Amino acid sequence: MSQRNRKTPKDRPASLRWSPVNYALMGSGLVALAVGFLLLSGGSTVLAPLLLALGYVVLIPLGIIR
Repeated sequence: MSQRNRKTPKDRPASLRWSPVNYALMGSGLVALAVGFLLLSGGSTVLAPLLLALGYVVLIPLGIIR
């Protein structure tokens, strides 16, 4: 059997490179989550779920993959 050319971990380029844009997206996602949970504890049933969904579904994933 022939062996495949497999790259060792040190030969692979870094796949996640964090730039200031990543930090800004992650920071705004965390702020949206914090404000959403504060509003949720205060009884807001409209704005709080929107902020939580925005943080969990949009901002944090964009901060990770962008």
